[in-house]
Amino acid sequence: MSHTVRDKKKLLSRVHRIQGQLGAIERRLTEEAEPYATLQIAAACRGALNALIFQIIEGHIRHHIVDPDDNPAGDQALAAQQLIDVIQSYLK
Repeated sequence: MSHTVRDKKKLLSRVHRIQGQLGAIERRLTEEAEPYATLQIAAACRGALNALIFQIIEGHIRHHIVDPDDNPAGDQALAAQQLIDVIQSYLK
């Protein structure tokens, strides 16, 4: 079973929150609201999208490449965890 199938409910929940944020941005632009509030929502949306991307990438590494939790002392597990950490830092 793929990690996206296993985590389907959690991933779709994130997607629905992002859709709500995008809808809020659209409404603010349509209503010509203050740019500050629109930018705040856009930044939150970007953060939520980055979190979704990270969750999918991390799941892919752990499910299809190597799970650092299986043999935490192994070289591949260490490299996988380092990659996960770097990607997480990049997407923050």
